[in-house]
Amino acid sequence: MSNVKEKKENTFKRDVYEGLIAYPKKISSKYFYDKKGDELFQAIMELPEYYLTRTEFDILDTNKKEIVEGFKNTNEGFDLIELGAGDGKKTKILLDELIKQESDFTYKPIDISQNAIDGLVKSLSIEFPSLNVAGEKGEYFQVLDRLNTISNRKKVIVVLGSNIGNLLHNKAIDFLRQLKDAMNDQDLLFMGMDQKKDPQKILDAYNDPTGITAAFNKNVLTRMNNELGATFDINKFKHWETYDPETGTAKSYLLSTEAQKVYIESLSLEVQFEAWESIHTEISQKYDDKIVNWLADQAGLRIIDFYTDTNNQYKNYIFSK
Repeated sequence: MSNVKEKKENTFKRDVYEGLIAYPKKISSKYFYDKKGDELFQAIMELPEYYLTRTEFDILDTNKKEIVEGFKNTNEGFDLIELGAGDGKKTKILLDELIKQESDFTYKPIDISQNAIDGLVKSLSIEFPSLNVAGEKGEYFQVLDRLNTISNRKKVIVVLGSNIGNLLHNKAIDFLRQLKDAMNDQDLLFMGMDQKKDPQKILDAYNDPTGITAAFNKNVLTRMNNELGATFDINKFKHWETYDPETGTAKSYLLSTEAQKVYIESLSLEVQFEAWESIHTEISQKYDDKIVNWLADQAGLRIIDFYTDTNNQYKNYIFSK
């Protein structure tokens, strides 16, 4: 366990060092997540402006019977493998329906946050005591290398929350291609993908007036202070969101509101910021059917079905090889 923790710490140090000496500066959004970050994201999902969770929840709830029947298109059992499981709130809709249909399946939730996995496994043991659960911590690309060995049965790989949107198109194609390579002919990929829409609605979703999203973005600075001995003054950084309707790319930044220097003790590194210099922290890509078909084609996948809400704001696609 200590070796795993040490490797995790070293990865954080390396990524922070490389990101803050780069120009422009950047830090991966995966470092938003620790116990505090998980709590903030739970709060974000409850915000009226954050339509993604609510819309996808409604899609799954409305179509749960058809979705589950699509998962069980053979008489054999299968493994439901979810990447980025979080609190499992939406997935529990499908789990409940699978159990009602007396399906032979095991649920394998995977998340970057150990705190999230522990909380999910605990809640599932209470809500669905008969459910076979095998949760584990891991990053997407690490898990992809092991997907073939994780399961020797049919696999239904689930990626909800438009998490693929954290990747630009070239990286998304690589991710989808690796998923395809880990799939057998009978396996399925079930993926939520946020759709292009009114740009203001998208901007509001990532810049709520209560400041919860800003606190979530700034949590990466808090983590560097707590875990790496950094001297970031959180109040001297501003959360900023942009959206390009042409490319469908929303981007989050932290802006230094004044010229300042930050020292990171564990890296023996002094970082200088000019006034209004940015740290790029996150992207959230938005899609339409043309883009999704292109991504799938480039990755060697095909769309076999999809489910959407009445306003076509969000879609859940089912892919096969």
